[in-house]
Amino acid sequence: MLCSFAAIEDDKLKPLQELENDLGRTLLAFSCHEAKPAELTPDQLEKIKKLEQRLGLVVVAI
Repeated sequence: MLCSFAAIEDDKLKPLQELENDLGRTLLAFSCHEAKPAELTPDQLEKIKKLEQRLGLVVVAI
């Protein structure tokens, strides 16, 4: 399963903001999808690792 920040429509954003205000806490919303990791060669994996280091991000191949 692969989860990322959710793209929230306006009708869902207001209730989240209201609950944030009520709780006094920041809320994060995620969307999850079934995803199978790609089978990579050692060379391909090394290229992804180098890109991750350069960008400061996590990269997933599916």
